[in-house]
This record gives sequence, structure tokens and C-alpha cells, in this order.
Amino acid sequence: MGDNGVRDAYFTDLAARLRERGVTEERITATIDDLATYLSESGTDPEEEFGPAADFARRLCADDEAAGDAASAPASGTWKWTADIFIDQQRLNEFGAQGWEVETVDKNGMFVSRRDPERPQRWEYRREVVRPARRAALAESLAPDGWEPCGTWWYYAYFKRPLAASVGPKAEVDSPPPAPRARLFLSGRYYLLAACTIILLVLAAVVIGWMLDSVTPIEILDYAAGAVVGAAVAFAVGLWVILRNRDS
Repeated sequence: MGDNGVRDAYFTDLAARLRERGVTEERITATIDDLATYLSESGTDPEEEFGPAADFARRLCADDEAAGDAASAPASGTWKWTADIFIDQQRLNEFGAQGWEVETVDKNGMFVSRRDPERPQRWEYRREVVRPARRAALAESLAPDGWEPCGTWWYYAYFKRPLAASVGPKAEVDSPPPAPRARLFLSGRYYLLAACTIILLVLAAVVIGWMLDSVTPIEILDYAAGAVVGAAVAFAVGLWVILRNRDS
């Protein structure tokens, strides 16, 4: 049986075990999708990574059963989220303090994070701007201080390290909060930048209009209105793409 066959058999067994524990079909599908994505990126065997399906299903449901709220956290212990560049480091360290470890940054710019359901540890993060050709050298220079790569997005490289290396047992999270329901975090500066972009487009349309002798004031207003609408549509489409892909 090939790798895909082994994974399919494992996920079929896991789905049956979760179904026996009363997990909804929607959550089972989302859980299997998250786990399949993780395994495709890591290239590991499902049983080696997660343990026997029966034991894994029990662990997945343990926190929900104890809390009495099946919707309080992702069934798989995996949470995907993103933030704009103005607050991504702040959010990374905020969630790292809650025990979330970033495994990678996916193709949609989402931080794929996991938290140990039994003994979650605090993590800290940093972001560096680096050309792809320099990433390996940068990672090598940061390694002596305990930093390891955990994902890249364009020219941004993200690094993580466990706080246990510096603070010992205090790095363990005693009472981790549930995973946030939100997956998209945008700052005030992001919205301000979008507003300034629209204003600059309007001003550019006005200036270009005045420079063209054949353009009347009414046509200038038309250019300005078109620029506003175009920028607003572009902003809305970009935001829609982020929201649409946040669960993918």
C-alpha cells in the first residue's frame, strides 16, 4: 500500500472513531482536511506523527469533553490564522505565549499553528526581511541563539524558539485559553494605509485631469470617482480573497 493508501486508511479509521464520539460530520471533515494538509507538508507517516487512530481520536476529544463545549477549540489542535504585516509579530508572540507553535506559513499566508493538548509550551517569534538566496545563511546565524525557521512569505522569514530553553518549567502553559474564533487580524494602520491609497489615487486622477487640456471639470470628477471605486473594489476583493482562503 502506497503512502496515499496508508493515509486514506488512517483517516477513514480516525473519522469512524471521531464519529463514535459524537463529533459532527462538518468537524470531522475540517479535522481530516487540516491533518492531511499538515502531513502533505511534513511528509510524515500519520501513525508515527499522531499515534494509533483510536488514541488520537480520544486525545482530540478530551479537551472538548472536559469543557463540555465541542466548539471551544479546533478538534485537531491545529489553528490557521493570519495578520497584516503591522501586527504579525505582536500576534505571533501573543499566541505563542498561549502555547501555539507555528509549523509553517501556507501558500495563502496563513500561520499553521499547533498546540500540544497535554503539555503546551510557550513560544516566541521574530520576523526578518531577507532575500530568498540569503535565508539559509540567516537561519544559520540565528541557530546558536535557538531560533529555527518556521515559514516564509515573500521576503519575510519567520523564526521561532521555545521559551523552555531560557525559563525552564515556567514555559509550560498551565491553563491555555481556547483557540480564538477569529482567523484574520487586521490593524488600524492597515485600514489607514488602504484609505491613504484611495486618497492618493483620487489626487493622481485630479492632477492628470488638470494636465490634460481637453479634460473638463466634469470628466475630472469622473476620473476621481472611477479611481475611488476602483481602489475600493480592489481592497474589497483582496479582503474577500483572504477571508475565502483562511480555512483552506
